[in-house]
Amino acid sequence: MSRPARPRCRAALAALSSCVALGCGTGTVPQGDQPSPTPSGPAAAGRGVVTWASSAGHVGEAEAAEGRGYRLMAHTSVGGSGLRVRLSNAFGDQPVTFGNVHAGLQRDGAALVPGSNRRLTFGGARSVTVPAGGIVYSDPLPGRVPAARTLAVSLYVARAGGTLTGHWLAMQTSYTTEGDHTAEEGAAHWKRRTGSWFYLDAVTVRPHKETGAVVAVGDSITDGWQSTTDRNRRWPDYLARRLSTSGTPVKGVANAGIAGNKVLLDGPGQSALNRLQRDALSLPGVRTVFLFQGVNDIKAEPGATGAGLIAGYRRLIDRAHASGKCVVGATIAPFKGWQEWDPAGEAVRQQVNAFIRNSGEFDGVADFDRVLRSPHDPERILPVFDGGDHLHPNDKGMQAMADAVDPESLDCGSG
Repeated sequence: MSRPARPRCRAALAALSSCVALGCGTGTVPQGDQPSPTPSGPAAAGRGVVTWASSAGHVGEAEAAEGRGYRLMAHTSVGGSGLRVRLSNAFGDQPVTFGNVHAGLQRDGAALVPGSNRRLTFGGARSVTVPAGGIVYSDPLPGRVPAARTLAVSLYVARAGGTLTGHWLAMQTSYTTEGDHTAEEGAAHWKRRTGSWFYLDAVTVRPHKETGAVVAVGDSITDGWQSTTDRNRRWPDYLARRLSTSGTPVKGVANAGIAGNKVLLDGPGQSALNRLQRDALSLPGVRTVFLFQGVNDIKAEPGATGAGLIAGYRRLIDRAHASGKCVVGATIAPFKGWQEWDPAGEAVRQQVNAFIRNSGEFDGVADFDRVLRSPHDPERILPVFDGGDHLHPNDKGMQAMADAVDPESLDCGSG
């Protein structure tokens, strides 16, 4: 198989369609209290660069509820002006109407920095209805948003029902309430805590014109399991801190990790193949897709073959290249000691890692296996990096992974 031509990333940052794969459309602005009609066109991403993201899916057995408020915490990577939020009803089977949406800066817990909380609008209106399967972007908010700060995006759901769209494993404490308290900067009405995000799946800003972003497509390791909650110690968070002081123009980092996710088959969340467009390619300003996924395919019963997983990687690479993105691949980390490890799966991991390292089909490679493995037993994670279950790295392991990424590899437009 001939190698796909590498994309010229700097020339490929044209406006992207944010149309999602599940019957997408725009949100539409309702007149008065009447729900809006089903839209027909794609939601406009506009100019900008993603500064935060989470991959949407079904949130367990939860159902959408009317009259509920959500104060969702999202830590920025790159700063800039013109903040916009992307609200997703991608997995909903009924329309959702947001009666009010505000964005401010977290001070402590559910309390916000005084004077920072401001209303977001949608086509100039404060209310917006997002159809089943749809997404919508807010209007740009005047003013600058700092890098490496925690935003508080407060949503009031005026009308909803059916399946709830969100992200189950946030590793971040957010807050819920009953009624519309989105404009309040105090925490008095935001007493209930949640470890999930709801509806919010991306935040964008307009930074320096040369700035781009990388999106990390992965599973529970990328999602941050076994890292410290509320401390932003997932490996993409550490990477964002590295990029902020590096010479590369890639500064934005989007986390598209889903716990339990696979490359080839749907399960917890849609497979990487089925969600690539919505969770990665549609995000504004993305220059590079960072692919670190495959261990769940290998340890499944029956597990993927090396040839099957490699074929899946090639499909992802081809689709990303066709969209003008670079693709960096990371080797699959060791997991001996996890209950589903066996020698046959280990042989597949070694075969796949050899492909990632040596095939030349990726635009860059990060060797997470080499960084995390024990020199005494290379099939195991080094104990100092082991989060305790022999699969997920702890905070130190997460930082070691981020430190193994060459920042220049994320800006491969001249390749």
